[in-house]
Amino acid sequence: MRVSIDKSSIKGEVFAPPSKSYTHRAVALGALSKESVIHRPLISADTLATIRACEMFGADIERDGDTLRIRGVNGKPGVPDDVIDAANSGTTLRLMTAIAALTDGITVITGDASLRSRPNGPLLEVLNKLGVKACSTRGNERAPIVIKGGLEGAIAKIDGSISSQFISALLIACPLAECSTTLAIVGEMKSKPYVDVTVEMLGLAGAEIHMDNHNNTKFIIPGKQKYNLKEYTVPGDFSSASYLLAATALTEGSEVTVKNLFPSKQGDLVIIETLERMGADITWKKDAGTVTLRGGKTLKAITFDAGATPDLVPTVAVLASFAEGTSRIENAEHVRYKETDRLHALATELPKLGVQIREEKDSLTITGGSLKGAALHGWHDHRIVMALSIAGMVVGNTTIDTTESISVSYPDFFKDMCELGAKIEKVQEE
Repeated sequence: MRVSIDKSSIKGEVFAPPSKSYTHRAVALGALSKESVIHRPLISADTLATIRACEMFGADIERDGDTLRIRGVNGKPGVPDDVIDAANSGTTLRLMTAIAALTDGITVITGDASLRSRPNGPLLEVLNKLGVKACSTRGNERAPIVIKGGLEGAIAKIDGSISSQFISALLIACPLAECSTTLAIVGEMKSKPYVDVTVEMLGLAGAEIHMDNHNNTKFIIPGKQKYNLKEYTVPGDFSSASYLLAATALTEGSEVTVKNLFPSKQGDLVIIETLERMGADITWKKDAGTVTLRGGKTLKAITFDAGATPDLVPTVAVLASFAEGTSRIENAEHVRYKETDRLHALATELPKLGVQIREEKDSLTITGGSLKGAALHGWHDHRIVMALSIAGMVVGNTTIDTTESISVSYPDFFKDMCELGAKIEKVQEE
């Protein structure tokens, strides 16, 4: 689907969509519990992939309005009777690969073309050290992946520099293993806040995990545990809210309040601090969970470390494109291993608007300027599409293709924006 976007001003109040990260983990832990109720989950393409996968492991998941009611497998997932399709969801692929290690049979997991291009070597390597037989059908560490269950637990190391999802997957599976596991993180742990979210959710499910932060981060995980995530309400998503906030900051005459943004373990809440550093007029009432932002102020360039918050890179890149001076997004090589190579996608599309960008292995250097509309490619990537849409609202006369990809994390993005006053229309395809 292709949309056209004109210069826009937005006003009003809007609820931040529920967190994708928390929803994935809540569904997985609920499915591994006996019974669970999840309130306000995000229902999107990615989370639906996790729901379907959990059902294939034997969980019964019923959607009742804004609630998921789960009759879980009580720590004993069954062998799926078909191949699990994780679609475009990297989180689903990694979490389900580890959960498959708890079965007493063989599981095959695959996904779409984009997902089949993403690396999984560190996770497969550790699973094989923990008594599991896990491999790529093509021998390249990428899906399709075959897992023969038998998770026993052991002492293992894992490279933390590629994806935190590998670590989260092991943290969810290992408490249910036969023996204790010690998992040491080698190198810098990228996207650490996502691991913090996992540890938080495990605690709510009753799991016992010990952390030893002497030298390298180390997790000590007792085996033979049980999960009991009885009831949980999913918080708002700061990653998705970043597009609402950035659009408000960059468009003249805009004033928007985003609701359901309470303090949490989400790393992407630094978008508020980032906007403050850039000079935006923003107020966060933490107790009320509301963020109010008034647009029209001139933003200034910043340096942004993406190590912990890779999903904010597209948003920050667009903010930098309209800021005074030269901004730098650094420590960002892991952003290349998402739905697409997001550094390259941004370095390709934003110059079409007139932005000056220098792309390096782990960074983008961005100089804002006088920009104009253009025909942009969305790269079939939800975060690229939403970020470019913000730019289109500032400059106008812009079209973006592959916009159906927003279904991955924020299906109502265009609906919410239009209700706030954005001028966005679907283009009739020829």
